[in-house]
Amino acid sequence: MKKTTRNLAVVAGAAASAFALAVSPASAVASTVWTVTPSPASFTAVNSGNIVLSVNGIAMTCTKSNAAGSMQSATGNPATVGSISTMVFGASGVPCTSVLGNVVTTPTTPWAVKVYDYTAATGVSKGYIDNVDAKVTVGACVFRVTGKASGTYTNSSGTLAVNSTAGELTVVSATNCGSAVPVGSKPTFKGNYLVKVANTTTIPKIVGSNP
Repeated sequence: MKKTTRNLAVVAGAAASAFALAVSPASAVASTVWTVTPSPASFTAVNSGNIVLSVNGIAMTCTKSNAAGSMQSATGNPATVGSISTMVFGASGVPCTSVLGNVVTTPTTPWAVKVYDYTAATGVSKGYIDNVDAKVTVGACVFRVTGKASGTYTNSSGTLAVNSTAGELTVVSATNCGSAVPVGSKPTFKGNYLVKVANTTTIPKIVGSNP
């Protein structure tokens, strides 16, 4: 009887160990230490493809956009690994456009780059741009957008892919916009930026870990 009991205990212990190994990846703790290389450093970013702000079904498209700021290693979850101090939509002779006319966007910076998840196999960090704040002028219509925009950063290409979802950004004020852009609208902000260390061809890296 004692031998049978011991055998059952061994089997139960082995099964428990196997179960722990099976569930551990799904229970992984989110990254809390973020190593940015180089750090600290300044960065620049240029759009790759169109940048689109869609408001109430109206697409406002920029074929030119660029940004600049600083980046650094950080701890926490989410952690602030970057600060965007300059954000430009459109360029001289190449304005952003929409069915309502040309679009002029005036951001209030800094915007914060925050990360909360990292996949080592792909070198991709998930996060969002926080503190988004911008005044948008389309003809006589002027409105203000605030909130955040979700995105990812890929180490291999230096691509910051902004892909916000409805509800992250909100139109908090509007003048002369009527029903086209009412207060409370939930815009989306989408587009890719290629990031480099300022004045170099170096692609910065962001790596999350749990030491």
